[in-house]
Amino acid sequence: MAPTLRTGLIFAALLLLADQASKYWILEVVMLPERRNIPLLELGPVGLDLTMVWNRGVTFGLFSGEGAWNHLILAGLALVVAGFLLRWLARSETRMVTYALGAVIGGAIGNVIDRMRFGAVVDFVDVHAWGWHWYVFNVADAAIVCGVLALVADALIRPESKRKEAP
Repeated sequence: MAPTLRTGLIFAALLLLADQASKYWILEVVMLPERRNIPLLELGPVGLDLTMVWNRGVTFGLFSGEGAWNHLILAGLALVVAGFLLRWLARSETRMVTYALGAVIGGAIGNVIDRMRFGAVVDFVDVHAWGWHWYVFNVADAAIVCGVLALVADALIRPESKRKEAP
């Protein structure tokens, strides 16, 4: 196994473990579905709450639906994307790209597990400021967003001379 593939898969597995552990804690220890909302931090107009949301769609609740097959279609699509990312990971050229791809893969698989177990993704982190709430998210979502931002940054800032020719 290529070193970049191994490193990226280990990072993906660690993120997946953190994501699933946090969701177990939210569902089974905190029992957030019953409590619905727990304020954690309030600094003037800025706050952080635990808020239970069952996301049946993708990012920002897009493509949400109640159909019997909706969660399976979204899970399958995420697995296909993860497959393409694994191929990219095997050819990763930089440490940043390796970790970014690992983050996206680990996050995607974490949300696929939720879709298969619950028919929806467990979201619970609610950040708000001045009456405006960001979408409610989880560890997997944060990993995906950070991974994508790192990939975009790499594409924008890495000098062309440092890029390898694709085989």
